[in-house]
Amino acid sequence: MKFDPHPACPCPGPSRRAFLKVGMLGGLGLTLGDYFRLSEAAAETAINPKAQSVIYIFMAGGMTHLETFDPKPNAPLEIRGELGAVKTNTGEYFGGKLERLAGMADKLAVVRSMTHGEAAHERGIHNMLTGYRPSPAIAYPSYGSVVAHEFGPRNNLPPYIAIPNSGASPYFGTGYLSAAYGAFDVGGEPSDKNFEVRDLGLPGGISPERFEKRKGLLSAVDSHFRELESSDALDAMDSYYQRAYGLISSQSAREAFNMAGETDEMKARYGNHAFGQRLLLSRRLVEAGARFITVVDGGWDHHKNIKGEAGAKLSYVDEGLATLLADLSERGLLESTLVVMATEFGRTSRLNADGGRDHWPKAFSLAMSGGGIQGGQIYGETDFQGGEPTKDPVGPADVAATIYQLLGIPPEKKLMSPGNRPIDLVRDGGPVARLMA
Repeated sequence: MKFDPHPACPCPGPSRRAFLKVGMLGGLGLTLGDYFRLSEAAAETAINPKAQSVIYIFMAGGMTHLETFDPKPNAPLEIRGELGAVKTNTGEYFGGKLERLAGMADKLAVVRSMTHGEAAHERGIHNMLTGYRPSPAIAYPSYGSVVAHEFGPRNNLPPYIAIPNSGASPYFGTGYLSAAYGAFDVGGEPSDKNFEVRDLGLPGGISPERFEKRKGLLSAVDSHFRELESSDALDAMDSYYQRAYGLISSQSAREAFNMAGETDEMKARYGNHAFGQRLLLSRRLVEAGARFITVVDGGWDHHKNIKGEAGAKLSYVDEGLATLLADLSERGLLESTLVVMATEFGRTSRLNADGGRDHWPKAFSLAMSGGGIQGGQIYGETDFQGGEPTKDPVGPADVAATIYQLLGIPPEKKLMSPGNRPIDLVRDGGPVARLMA
């Protein structure tokens, strides 16, 4: 619902009430309400969910599988590349830059047989963020939006958070669900010295006492208008502002975003780079009760010099992800936190003339850990050059169903789109049983 911003315009019914609320909030500088238009509906959950939170790490651009989780050490140089391979603690091989992860492969389940048919970035991203192929008829919601819809917030934290933001692609969005279920973007890099999440503090000149007084005034106005009118839209709006107030007024919720709360030693352990610090913030948020966090890392479209460009980034990935898994485990959180590292597609088997690899959706890799995942396994296989699955192919819908199953959301559930049209939460896929503990 959009509201006329001009006071002179007639604002009948809900619009008048909404305008008054927005105006009062504007006096406080409170804009968080945009992220908390969440319904009151309780989730219908499956029995015994294994995961309470998800950290979904998305490597945008198409991360190479041949230099990461599906190396071909015995293939010719033009296929295996120059980054080598390292033996894991389970007797398999990872790419040569993933030495730390190789030493904790017993905590990982690697799917080497991911496959779909979309070679364009936008369509591949859609596949891996929603579990659906793109459709001209309907926009599908991202995993985080579904989780927000099904569960709502916990401990005054947004149910779906994007680090650093979700603005790079509409497929991180809500699809046919209400915009209320969109991601809360942290809006900056946690690695920045002066990193602050926008809107978490009270504006200058507004004391906590004045803040509470304004809340009381708003409540009184709300009661007055409730005597005049009643609708589901008004109830939803009440929830929307209450949750905005909840986050701002909750010290523990605000503290979850405060990177200054981490020691220099812990920051260094994750790595003094953007990727590592994004993961560190994700751990803080999980520890505080956040449900679904998408960590976005771009720059994986290596059509040239994959040895140099991917090699440098993979060092950060190895350091950051290995530390995240170890840190979650040490804090007793890994068992209840599903960690997924995904990308939109893989790269071609043979290096091109520029020493890079081009788009290749027929085969790529995905890694999972914690949250009900059985670690220490490789699921699926590709051919000798990593070009096509030869065993146990897995599609985006299967990944979606597995994530939802582990969270306790029945994959066979239907959601309602506008017009009360039921839409399958997952279509043409199911949970991969062998991945789950």
